[in-house]
Amino acid sequence: MTPLVEAAPAKVNLSLNILGRRADGYHALDSLVVFAKAGDRLTLAPGGPLSLRVRGATAEQAGPIEDNLVIKAARALADEIPGLKLGRFMLDKRLPVAAGLGGGSSDAAAALRLLARVNRLALDDARLRRVARKTGADVPVCLDPRPRRMRGIGEVLSAPLALQPLAAVLINPGVAVPTKDVFAILGLKPGGGIRRAGRPRALPSERGALIAALAAERNDLEPAAITLQPVIASVLAGLRKQPGCDLARMSGSGATCFGLFTSARAARAAAHDLAARHRRWWVKATTFG
Repeated sequence: MTPLVEAAPAKVNLSLNILGRRADGYHALDSLVVFAKAGDRLTLAPGGPLSLRVRGATAEQAGPIEDNLVIKAARALADEIPGLKLGRFMLDKRLPVAAGLGGGSSDAAAALRLLARVNRLALDDARLRRVARKTGADVPVCLDPRPRRMRGIGEVLSAPLALQPLAAVLINPGVAVPTKDVFAILGLKPGGGIRRAGRPRALPSERGALIAALAAERNDLEPAAITLQPVIASVLAGLRKQPGCDLARMSGSGATCFGLFTSARAARAAAHDLAARHRRWWVKATTFG
């Protein structure tokens, strides 16, 4: 069969509210998630034993093959569905690793979509959804990468949300921010109570109202991440100084930050300027949707 290709887009948390910590230690959240045009790329040559090769700009940071979520997701689906047709995966790794962009989760979700195509499985197949949840908290929202409200520990998903395309810039300053360390600074005790999330609201269709609604939200992990890596504050300040930047915020547990811009042209100009000023930063003009 001809090799099949799937994009693995970056997952961006436009907002991230931590509602508390459950008795089992997991943190309950409420997050507005979108996906960028930027991302990794996964190819599957169907047939033969399961394998994975990783290449690309950030391949060296991707870690051992055996720990890659593409392999873990494929093996979990094979355990779920006897006789599942597998094959050879090739992952073009373009996103920064451990950067708050859900790169590994998006890669795993792309692997599940490819295996679903080869084995004629629907994306709403209960076995596929079960494996997504088992592979990682962010994999379910990445399985069908459209804007959604994500709740629980990541497994409770809204229907896809209508969102106009947003011109944006993504920046990662090349520092590590371990998620467990960020949550440690947050200091929530297991079983300490879970705040009730508000009822999901429809996103405004008019751009000005949409930006205002997003500005009223927040990322509860941003202050803790800045405590660990103060350069995040510098990234946010640099974005906010750029002409046309309407909003700047950190995504996930960091260290990647995003800026929303008035136009694609303004986003490209900002990305060019910031990349020239900070040559060690990963800077990408893109679109959210």
